[in-house]
Amino acid sequence: MSDPALSAIMSERRQLINLAYRLLGSLADAEDVVQETYARWYAMTPDEQQAIDNPAAWLTKVASRICLDLLRSARARRERYVGEWIPEPLPETTEWHTGSADPADRVTLDESVNMAFLVVLDAMTPAERVAFILHDVFRYPFPEVAEIVGRTPAACRQLASSSRRRIRDAEHPAAPSARRAELVREFKAAWEATDIAALVNLLDPEVTAVADGGGIVKASLAPVHGGTAVARYFADLPVFNLGRTLIERTVNGQPGLVIEFEGVVETVIAFDVAGDRITNIWAIRNPEKLQPWKS
Repeated sequence: MSDPALSAIMSERRQLINLAYRLLGSLADAEDVVQETYARWYAMTPDEQQAIDNPAAWLTKVASRICLDLLRSARARRERYVGEWIPEPLPETTEWHTGSADPADRVTLDESVNMAFLVVLDAMTPAERVAFILHDVFRYPFPEVAEIVGRTPAACRQLASSSRRRIRDAEHPAAPSARRAELVREFKAAWEATDIAALVNLLDPEVTAVADGGGIVKASLAPVHGGTAVARYFADLPVFNLGRTLIERTVNGQPGLVIEFEGVVETVIAFDVAGDRITNIWAIRNPEKLQPWKS
């Protein structure tokens, strides 16, 4: 016989995974946070559990606080990280390969998980990020956010406001989704043809390309700036003469590319687009960040 209380508790798993991924930019860390959250729930006695009026709110509060602690310690961890750090990329929900068929392990893809958005979130302070995600994305009222962050509701309102300014400052007019896909397709064709002129024509003059190998696989340790420099950088990569294939895939809900070798995804590439030009390129090569892409 199923336990209604257990079902109610476990039904929160997807929401918690969605929240923790947006807070941390790491699916692996998000899964660890959710596991720890449930461990704390089941460490309580039945009487202690029954004394909690709103178990879902309790789970959210605990998961958010664990995320906040992780974000606060992330600075030291990032200082030890080799090269640039990019959030973990996610495939389309139907393309996940995590070793689990449970849809609750998947992150719902929307604008709050596109790579450009996650990169801006990563530049925020831990308190800003938590306040903004809880209030603006998940619609938690500021008194509840304040209880999680450990500040007053007014202070949390200010944190969310400063986060919105960061988002607005980084935003540019969104290109239609069809045009985004077309630009990525044209970039793929120009790259495969080693056509530097065509690549330059697709790139914003101030474009930035960032790679993340995590010190595990080869990747540029510093960002590459400027249309010509980025075009030459990609044209010089020894991808196609080594038997790799370039495939169009959805990355965090947006048109992107993956590099495969013998059916294994080696690199996931996300793009940001403004108008008719590509403004940012993020190439994630760290194999530890590509677990959902493994077949």
